[in-house]
Amino acid sequence: MEREGTYGHSQGGQGAPPGADAAGAQVPRPAGPPPALPPHPPRPATAPPPPDRAPGAPAAADRSAGKSTPGAAAATPGSALTAWLRVPRPEAGPGIWRHGYVPAAKKPEGTGRSVLVRVVIAFLVGFVCWRLFLEGGLPFVGAPLHFFTPQSWWTGDYEPRPVDHRGQAALELYELLISVGMFLFFARLGRWRAAFDEHVGARGPWPRALAAAAGVLVVVALIENEVLPVYPLAFGHLPYQELGGFAGSVITYALYAVIYLPVLFVFARLGGWARLLGAARTTAGTPAAAAAGSVVPGGPDDPAAWPQLRAAGLEESADRLAAEADSGRMNDVDHARIRRAFASVQADPSRRAAFAQSVRDHGAAACAHPSKARDLPVRTAAHDLVVSQVRIGRVTGAGSNPYERRGTGLALEPAVLGTSVLAVGPSGAGKTRLLVRPVVESLALQALAGQAAVIAVGAAGAGLGPDDGYDVVVRPGDPASVHDLDLYGGTADPDEAASLLAEAFVGDLPGTDARRAATALAQLLGPFRAAYGRFPAVAELRELLDRVPGPLDALRRVLEAAGQQAMLRELDARERQYGTHGDPGPVLADRVGLLDRPAFHGFFDTAGAGRPFSLRSLEHPVRVRIDLPERAHPDASRLLARLLLAQFTASATARADRSLFAFLAFDDASHTLTPQTVRGLQRLRSAHAGVLLTLRTLDDVPEQLRTQLLGAVGCRIAFSGITTWDGRQFAEAWGTELIETRDVTSRQVYAERPMTRLMHGVRKLISGKDVTTDAVTVRQVERERWSASALANTVPPGHAVVSLTTVTGERAAPVLVGLGGPGGTG
Repeated sequence: MEREGTYGHSQGGQGAPPGADAAGAQVPRPAGPPPALPPHPPRPATAPPPPDRAPGAPAAADRSAGKSTPGAAAATPGSALTAWLRVPRPEAGPGIWRHGYVPAAKKPEGTGRSVLVRVVIAFLVGFVCWRLFLEGGLPFVGAPLHFFTPQSWWTGDYEPRPVDHRGQAALELYELLISVGMFLFFARLGRWRAAFDEHVGARGPWPRALAAAAGVLVVVALIENEVLPVYPLAFGHLPYQELGGFAGSVITYALYAVIYLPVLFVFARLGGWARLLGAARTTAGTPAAAAAGSVVPGGPDDPAAWPQLRAAGLEESADRLAAEADSGRMNDVDHARIRRAFASVQADPSRRAAFAQSVRDHGAAACAHPSKARDLPVRTAAHDLVVSQVRIGRVTGAGSNPYERRGTGLALEPAVLGTSVLAVGPSGAGKTRLLVRPVVESLALQALAGQAAVIAVGAAGAGLGPDDGYDVVVRPGDPASVHDLDLYGGTADPDEAASLLAEAFVGDLPGTDARRAATALAQLLGPFRAAYGRFPAVAELRELLDRVPGPLDALRRVLEAAGQQAMLRELDARERQYGTHGDPGPVLADRVGLLDRPAFHGFFDTAGAGRPFSLRSLEHPVRVRIDLPERAHPDASRLLARLLLAQFTASATARADRSLFAFLAFDDASHTLTPQTVRGLQRLRSAHAGVLLTLRTLDDVPEQLRTQLLGAVGCRIAFSGITTWDGRQFAEAWGTELIETRDVTSRQVYAERPMTRLMHGVRKLISGKDVTTDAVTVRQVERERWSASALANTVPPGHAVVSLTTVTGERAAPVLVGLGGPGGTG
């Protein structure tokens, strides 16, 4: 955070010129011109977006057609943005969509039918007992009243009756207390509150409030009809003639308040009236936001009023930004970007004046991203930039899912993505459309807000978003590509460059030692850089590895002229190893030859003629897409994928400024993982970075790495259609849990008495079954959370089983999720 720039300049260190990273390399410019954004767009007469779609996102029809909405970034009604910001986002467990989230009530015991039957039986039994009590049909119930009151208040022995008003008042009070006690006892016995929450409260705040109002009417009717002895107790013993008219009226109204205020308080709390009325005043008639319980506009907790700026004394800036939101010239990306910029001001107060000046001059467009873009051209998922979440689906109501997670939205965020994600599913399962694209889109929005740096790697035409949604688009092998790829990752250290190249070239070969390959490469890269001030191009590196006499002799002459004796010894050591047993030189030359093809001519340039992209740019909020030539050059594409993964893990952990969340997404990580990169995945958690890996099957990973890979990633996703072999690996990774099982044993009943045998015979004629008795055995057993067979055969299309882990170690059990839109497909 301390080194993050703002106000439209570089996000590098302080004093660095715009566009310069920590290593001094030039940050690539955007692949195309930024989209034009009018400073004061007209306010459209459209309805606010639904609560789970952030302001500024295209409408559903535009998203389904794959078309962008011009000006959608700023042409959002101000009321939609402010109402969206005021929706509560309570703290929740890993992966829960927090926008308007309401924690689930306690799981009811029994089925819905059994709950209702229990309520009805408890009510009927309670009503009968209550009537019997009032009519004196319950013996010994009235004994405490006569035992704790003077005998002079009563007459008669068998059925004592009150002598005067004192005994009558005691009897009425006793009847009222016993009636209330019976009601509470049978309500608890029948679990009336749980049934009310399950069958009424779960339908929404308005049904809950109306049901509570109906309960008030019922209680008032019982009091008015004197079924409950409240009026006789309250008003039947007052000396009205002695009090006078005025005093009697005051006492009467006071008693009415004493009677009805507790009733209103109990049912208002049961129905949530206060929260509903407060939310209705807050949203000025928007039922969706009212139901969610939004904050009060202009209050100390109103995010649309920028309270953090006001607390810091920036009243003018807060007023300007609040006006921008109300007038419709601000979207969710603007809000997140300016909030991020203000966080950097709090870390470095010297930026305060520049921040205030930027807000004064540009309003909602202040502190702009270097590309000047304020939104993506197309959105395909629901995003919440307030908490940096993207919704990818909904947890189904399947019995295997925890009760409290059923029906909740499933979302991903940097706290979860920082543990890295592994998704396995066959072709056509929807990995790209339902997972990779939404995640990349969310991090691209966070990059526009100055919070993240994202690199998406996939085959050409993989559907990872349009070109104008990225700052850099690299297409190796395509002559029309504007940008190139830095083969050495932007490093100036020959040993580090050799290690990364060795991991990419021979890391997937089980019979080749990557460390010896790194040594062999370093023995060539170091002398070449010392001689020419740069690393060799692909063709030059291949010639050195093939021991072509001309380039080697020229390199030696330059080193001798420069007096580089240490580098000459490195070159001599490489020459001595040529042709020896286990020499990695020939294998490296063959692998380099995959990139020394006519299609890649002009790429991977090291002479400064091109515009190479380096992963050293992760300290900047860049959006990068790399299209690999998977169809024409599959082996070269896999080599480049391994190189990108190795460079990313090295660059992400070596960053001096880790305030930006760095993320690398692979649309297809087949044959990409090596032992070294799998070990590097675990180091990304502490480096504020993560990786998304998708595979068609775990067979695309070497067998000795599968267990390590499942243990290295914190988030595991099994799509529908996986095989039982893959399912077994996931089942072992997810482990077991204790569950309660019920074993029922039925035994036929043999009657001894003739009448009983006759009844059993009649029952058998009617039902066609013998009379049996059941023996129930309840025990706890340890079973797999998800078995391999269940993963392979019971996950419907468009669904996946997802388990998540946060960087702090909090885990969420695997749940079945319907992937897709706001409601998922399930």
